[in-house]
Amino acid sequence: MSRFTRITAGLGIAAVAATGVGFAVASSSTSTTAADRPAVLLADGDDRLPSGTAADWVTYADHVVVVKVVSEKALQPTQTETERGEGLIGRKVSLQVQKVLWSSKTAAQPAPKSWEYNATGWAFTGGKLEDPTPVALHERPRMETGHQYVIALAWDGPRCSPEETPEAGRWMGLGEGSELPFDGGVIGAGENEGAVQTVGEARTDAAEAGAVADLEDQLAGKTAADLVSSLKAATPEVKQVPFNAPCK
Repeated sequence: MSRFTRITAGLGIAAVAATGVGFAVASSSTSTTAADRPAVLLADGDDRLPSGTAADWVTYADHVVVVKVVSEKALQPTQTETERGEGLIGRKVSLQVQKVLWSSKTAAQPAPKSWEYNATGWAFTGGKLEDPTPVALHERPRMETGHQYVIALAWDGPRCSPEETPEAGRWMGLGEGSELPFDGGVIGAGENEGAVQTVGEARTDAAEAGAVADLEDQLAGKTAADLVSSLKAATPEVKQVPFNAPCK
């Protein structure tokens, strides 16, 4: 779509704590005007855990919840980026859990009532901090204030290995397929990639996916009850990666 530009390397790296995905943003030596810049810059990243099917969700998620984004806050770019005149402006998003749709019998923690995480923010060039371009991850919501989503959550326990800086445990999504637009209680309706999509557009994407359709495509236009039915019918698989390993 013409309003998006794909970006894959350069300006800096940001970790998206809700989805567990790292992404990189590309800089350009060519100056652009506001009219020339795309409305949203799209970045690609690697998923932390499998997330495309109902089986993936019941295997790796602790809870599936309906959330609403209630606020956001821009974060200061680094001094290096500010002096360079290009970089990333981070964004902290507050989510309020409106309903718990499904919980694993082996959930590591009770579902949260609310939480905050560092989301994709904005990219700036030419030293124009006051006129940045929104950044979103490809094929997933940007998590915009006022919109609703369904998220498959997993508890990522404290990181205590000698090779890593100690970090407290936190809630994270699984990957690309673990956040679904859910405005008006309809899967696929609402914000995605930083723009509002209709149910019709979601269904068109699902039809184009064909045989490789993931859970979001399969449920486009359906309700939370349909999602819960799919999860109850799914059989957990053997986890492919170590997860929730306790600190020693």
